[in-house]
Amino acid sequence: MTLKTIPKLELNKQYLHNVFQYLDSAIMVVDENEEFLVWNNGAEKIFGYTQEEIIGRNSSALLPDGKKYLEELTNIIDEVKLNGFAKVIETERRTKDNRIIPVQLNVAMLPGENNSYAGRTVVITDVSEVRKLQQQVDQSEKLAVIGQLAAGVAHEIGNPLAAISSIVQILQRKSTDQFTSDQLANVKDNINRISKIVRELVDLSRPPSHDEVITQINEVIKTAVGIVKYDKRVRKVEFKTYLDENLPMIKVVPDQLIQVFINILINSLDAIEGSGIIKVKSSYNDKLIFVSIIDNGSGMDEKVIAKVFDPFLQPKK
Repeated sequence: MTLKTIPKLELNKQYLHNVFQYLDSAIMVVDENEEFLVWNNGAEKIFGYTQEEIIGRNSSALLPDGKKYLEELTNIIDEVKLNGFAKVIETERRTKDNRIIPVQLNVAMLPGENNSYAGRTVVITDVSEVRKLQQQVDQSEKLAVIGQLAAGVAHEIGNPLAAISSIVQILQRKSTDQFTSDQLANVKDNINRISKIVRELVDLSRPPSHDEVITQINEVIKTAVGIVKYDKRVRKVEFKTYLDENLPMIKVVPDQLIQVFINILINSLDAIEGSGIIKVKSSYNDKLIFVSIIDNGSGMDEKVIAKVFDPFLQPKK
């Protein structure tokens, strides 16, 4: 049988069936008694319920707990009855495994006799990934502003520090009292510490470079650890570094590598919940350089490990 011999109506029906069943969005039909009549594969994928589990159940099965969601549902029904549809609504819905996910709703009236209200069709889109992307964009914008502020603050701090350091060095040369010399040495050490923090702030705030340069990996590791140590959660964290000082130089993009190490170190901070030990090791053989970051946190189960390179992975605690 050729395509031309298939009735056009059948083609349209098949087309609509394919769109309905295989669209990623959840498509469902709810009758006037708020019971599910239709449930597509997209709905099963998003919410976890099969057709057999959900057909005939009340639409409140997808509502999170709270009076506002019941009121929202009432408002949607009233708007659909009045206008025939409800404008795009951003809200939350509950999945079978009790996760609350952000969604967008598109709702239209299901007409009955004499155009009476016989229920509604609902198209639901899971916007979890969109929200996460937006949060990342917002965070990047905040970091850009913080970077600009950091550069300004570092500049303002750097000049007075240089002046203070010069005065301390002059006093050290002229001092003949041991106690005074010891105290000036202590002041000088703290000035150097502040200067180091200022330099790292400037490095962190400047635009990242994508140029490959000959680099000593240990220096990249030390910079990353030094930056993470400013996190307020590290007060009860002990960092231990075991760095092979004989590592060969290697051609890399330092800024990108620093970001990788910082991200892993922050994950370790999360894993030990601000209290514990983080070990950083470097070593090499004839072909490869190895860097390992180890913490004494709870670790990851096999399911999480299998998805460890998935974007936006956030393991449950």
